Amino acid sequence: MSPPPSPAFDADALEAGRLLFAGPVTFELGVAAMGQLPDATLPELCVAGRSNVGKSSLINALTNRHQLARASGEPGRTRELNFFRFADRLRLVDLPGYGYAKAGKADIAKWTTLTRDYLRGRPGLSRALLLIDSRHGVKDSDVQVMQVLDEAAVVYQLVLTKADKPKSTELAATLTACAVAIARRPAAHPVLHAVSAHEGHGVAELRAEIAALALPPPDSPTTTR
Repeated sequence: MSPPPSPAFDADALEAGRLLFAGPVTFELGVAAMGQLPDATLPELCVAGRSNVGKSSLINALTNRHQLARASGEPGRTRELNFFRFADRLRLVDLPGYGYAKAGKADIAKWTTLTRDYLRGRPGLSRALLLIDSRHGVKDSDVQVMQVLDEAAVVYQLVLTKADKPKSTELAATLTACAVAIARRPAAHPVLHAVSAHEGHGVAELRAEIAALALPPPDSPTTTR
């Protein structure tokens, strides 16, 4: 099986993505319990992945803001559901990493339960971006999250991070393996992205993908007044 083709977007879609991420974006709140969730008034997109897969680095690269999401060399530092608001168009939710954390078992169990409850029962959750380290591919812990998303009928899309690290042949092989891993999964989106937060590869295309899920800007002719 050949690796899936890279997603292609026209100039208008790429510009829509640029404008969304160049506009106002703020950290809204961190949520440690389901009762603290904000009202689901906007489309939401969440970012999930193993600890140290590069979630914070990718969010910073998408928004071109170096400190919006705090990246850390210590895995497992994100311990809440962190909500970022893009004006009145979209929320992006950074989920706690799974698979490793320097914390007690009780704390890890609490974060895991919170994440699973959010994924299973959040109205307005348009898509989950499931980040996969391009050097390692899909792991058992990723498959477990896919199962939760399949059962909840939440569409999820694989994004391979750190795409500047492996050789091009290795990256192509990982993309192929990922396509095989999701081929029969009911909620998996068939289009894969490979990105590098460090070099910017694939970032514009991922912005365009996300912008298609957002509400239109207020001055858009498609906006209902």
